[in-house]
Amino acid sequence: MKPTILIVDDEKLLLSSLERALSGDGYNALTAKNGKDALAFFEKHNPDIVLLDVKLPDIDGMHLLRKIKEIDMHCPVIMMTAYSGIRGAVEAIKLGAYDYIAKPFDIEELKFAIARCLESQRAMVEVNEIRSKKKERFSFEKILTRNTEMKDIIRLAKRIAVNDKSTVLISGESGTGKELFANAIHYNGPRLNDPFITVNCAALSEGILESELFGHEKGAFTGAVKQKKGLFELADKGTLFLDEIGEISHKTQVRLLRFLEERNFQRVGGTENIDVDVRIVTATNKDLLEEVSKGNFREDLYYRLNVISIHLPPLCERKDDIPLLVERLIMNYRITLNKTTQTCNDEVLRILMDYDWPGNIRELRNIIERTVLLSENEIITPSDLPLEIVNHNVSIGTAKIQHLDPMSLDTLIKLYAESMLARSGNNKSQTAGALGITRQRLKRILRS
Repeated sequence: MKPTILIVDDEKLLLSSLERALSGDGYNALTAKNGKDALAFFEKHNPDIVLLDVKLPDIDGMHLLRKIKEIDMHCPVIMMTAYSGIRGAVEAIKLGAYDYIAKPFDIEELKFAIARCLESQRAMVEVNEIRSKKKERFSFEKILTRNTEMKDIIRLAKRIAVNDKSTVLISGESGTGKELFANAIHYNGPRLNDPFITVNCAALSEGILESELFGHEKGAFTGAVKQKKGLFELADKGTLFLDEIGEISHKTQVRLLRFLEERNFQRVGGTENIDVDVRIVTATNKDLLEEVSKGNFREDLYYRLNVISIHLPPLCERKDDIPLLVERLIMNYRITLNKTTQTCNDEVLRILMDYDWPGNIRELRNIIERTVLLSENEIITPSDLPLEIVNHNVSIGTAKIQHLDPMSLDTLIKLYAESMLARSGNNKSQTAGALGITRQRLKRILRS
């Protein structure tokens, strides 16, 4: 679709020449010779950009700029005037104009300004779409849970998101969703339209991490051929998420503590104090108080980071969420992997509920993705699960048999048959063969 440009000027010759030049360049050009017509065309055609003369016969161009911004604050306006001057340009920019060009101007210069303006608008639209999708993706309502403790944590996180000044420390085992909560706190708070930057502190060495966080001046060290802004500067007005905060060196701890106390910093090799407005959210899978007692983490920094804390429980402590999570994951991977898998049977759910999940939700997600990918049926059965998951439950069954209280032989036979059935992935024919009995005999034992 051709971009629409509304040209507003009282000079008929200029209007016609601009209309001809821009139409020949692939734009849909509309013209208005006064402010009244311009407002009517603007409301009717919703142009992508406006070229607006400062002097009009019926209304001041600056006043018309205000009217346009009241209707659509995002529509870019380029002001045109024969009265060039810094004062007029500054006033126009303050009122929301994208650019300011003095007459007489070269048509190629104007075309370049229009192209640059439209490109900027397209980039802004893309950024807004990305932010809108992230806001939806990281909505607190998207966090699935039936667990009472998790519901309390979500309510706390919602309150934390609204108050965007305090630092937040999120703790919990790997795979429990710390980064998910960090994103949700950012995208449900007042900083959602500003940057959210994540850095994994464990993935970078001391020198590189310091340079990444605080930036460096040209010549600060070998290889620093030019000045570089750090993540604190890039995250200005937004949120900086420091994952694995327990891994940072003592030197970096000192610099981070200074920033939290002063709210400014110096680039590596620099002397200028740089002020930024950044919310700090951190996460760790370590017990930071224990690290403090060992001398690995500064106590004063710990209390600076731990203004508000959230502890996410491991999946083994919220097993009531497993059915809900499994259902959602199967649905998601069925779509992304283009499979026909619909659900899992009760035996699969029992096996998943009995498993300890040392890798937490991340491990559950990986297991469901693998299972949906490899399953050839609409219903997932135990034979579709990885052996380590099934064998874990078999070992539990074996342990039960080894520590049985006195019982009848028939009961012992039934327990052993159930253990063998679990080992075979609920395959009755395979179980009967392993026991040296018929399927009918196995069914009778299981029913007894």
